[in-house]
Amino acid sequence: MDVSNQKFSGARGMDLLSRLLLCPASGESTSRLIEELTHLSRESFDELVRLADSNHVIIRALEVARPLLQAAGDAEREGWLVDALLAERARIENAIHHLAKVCATFHESGYDVSVIKSLDHWPDIGSDLDLYTNTEPEKVIAMMQSHLRAELAARSWGDRLARKWNFIVPGLPEAIEIHMTRMGQTGEQAHLASRIARNSRIVQIEGREFRVASVSDRLMISTLQRMYRHFYFRLCDILDSAGLCESGLVDFQALRAAATACGIWEGTATYLAIVSDYVCRYRGTPVPLPEFVWQAARFGGEPVFFARDFLRVPILPQSAGLYGTQLSGLLKKRELQSSARLGLLPWLATAAAVGQKITGSDKGIW
Repeated sequence: MDVSNQKFSGARGMDLLSRLLLCPASGESTSRLIEELTHLSRESFDELVRLADSNHVIIRALEVARPLLQAAGDAEREGWLVDALLAERARIENAIHHLAKVCATFHESGYDVSVIKSLDHWPDIGSDLDLYTNTEPEKVIAMMQSHLRAELAARSWGDRLARKWNFIVPGLPEAIEIHMTRMGQTGEQAHLASRIARNSRIVQIEGREFRVASVSDRLMISTLQRMYRHFYFRLCDILDSAGLCESGLVDFQALRAAATACGIWEGTATYLAIVSDYVCRYRGTPVPLPEFVWQAARFGGEPVFFARDFLRVPILPQSAGLYGTQLSGLLKKRELQSSARLGLLPWLATAAAVGQKITGSDKGIW
């Protein structure tokens, strides 16, 4: 296959990244990857790195690609790759240093805190640093400003509903995003929020200890983010969740019970089905899931498509149906405050869409 004359598109880049990270090693697949990598122009290579960065897989993807370039004797492209790895590792080390400092400040102040989402991608890390605390906002804001000289970033309508605040910390390019007392796009998830600190666990990263969400809570947080808010997957979501399921760490019965209590079991099952189907597309075998997960899933990977750097989940009718199920579940349990919050989501999404159309940005809304 002559790849040198093919236009390097986002879809081609996502396919290349997916094969680097998901395809089993074989003579044929390895030869094809080497051919594609050694025919990348500098512009195409930079675009591949940008796409890997957007999908939070830059370290993992380049670490797989490096021995392939070494085997081909392509010192030029290996040099490009090493420069990208060094820059990303420097960014991550700085982020981890500041994240540890923020967490230590919480603990020294007597406040609970758990890292959510950001460390799920290790050895990669996200574009902002997410935390959750049960501590009241005024205490956290005072602590961040007095102990860390942090500045509050402007808050959107969505931020206010979700009860999250973004802080700019000196020396840290990434924002510190802190969710306080509630979770979900509109802060509708009081039950999930109440679980995070109680069920959290300790992990070690680069010799530092961090308290993170439990495995079940981690999957539910990912579900909320992908199936009920953004409606797209990053490639890291596929890798991270598949790795959890294949590790044997997931208690699916407990996950079903917890997600049902949160009103998002069908969304969680659908999230896992999409992960499994995408992995199967590249590996030929699905992620092992219990039959009751497949039975609860509304759909799998079939309607998912690539656009604008990510794997997109159609909002209508797929995601809208999950939203309706979540809202009706809250109403049945008479969780009126959470129901009222969630009921604002379509209005918020409409305002964001209108703002995007008129000004080219949904900033300040979503």
